[in-house]
Amino acid sequence: MIKLIAFDLDGTIGETVPMCIRAFEKAVSPYAGRTLSEREITQTFGLNEVGMIKMVAGEKWQEALHDFYPVYEKMHEECPEPYEGIRELINTLKKEGILVALITGKGEKSCRITLEQFGMQDLFCSVKTGAEDRPNKAEAIGELLHDCHLAKDEFYYVGDAVSDVTACRKAGVTCLSAAWGTTADIRGLEEANPSKVFFSIRDLSHFLLRTRENT
Repeated sequence: MIKLIAFDLDGTIGETVPMCIRAFEKAVSPYAGRTLSEREITQTFGLNEVGMIKMVAGEKWQEALHDFYPVYEKMHEECPEPYEGIRELINTLKKEGILVALITGKGEKSCRITLEQFGMQDLFCSVKTGAEDRPNKAEAIGELLHDCHLAKDEFYYVGDAVSDVTACRKAGVTCLSAAWGTTADIRGLEEANPSKVFFSIRDLSHFLLRTRENT
C-alpha cells in the first residue's frame, strides 16, 4: 500500500521552469560576463541555485546570488498559481491518509519563495531541498523513507524530468512522470519510464486513487 507520495516542484507543481531560466539569465549573466544561453542554464539543473550560480559566475557567485533572489521573486508574479488541480490532488491524497512531501532540487530560499507564492508553504509533511555540489534527490528519498519508517514499495515520487526517473531508480523506488508542463521532455520520459507517464493531473489523480482502492 502506498503511504507516502513526494512531489517535485518546478514543472510538476507549477509552470516555473521558464521563469527560473529567465530569472537566472537576467540576474546572473552580468556576473558571467556574457548573456547565458538557455542550454548553459539548463545544464546546471540538478544543483540548487547556489551550485548553479557557482558554475557560471565563478568568483562573483555571491554577488550574483544576492541579485538572483529579488529578480526571482519579482518574476514569480508571472507565475502566481500552481497548475490547476494540483492543490486539490494533494489535499485529496491527504484526506485519504497518504503522507505528501516535497523533494526538489531548488535551494531552500527559492523553494520557500515559490511555495509562499503558491500558498502551499504548509501543505507538505516534509520539504527536502537540493544541494550545491551534487544532485541529491536519491539521497533525499532515502532520508525521507528513513524518517517516516516506510519501505520503498510504500512510496511514489512524482517528477517531470528524466533525471527524476534516474534518481528514483538509484533509490529503488517508483517514479511517476509528470508530462503536463510545457517543458517536459515527453519522448525522453516515455523512453525512460514507459507506462508511467501522465499527461494531465487528472490522469495522475485517477491512477493514484484507483491504486489506493485496489490495495
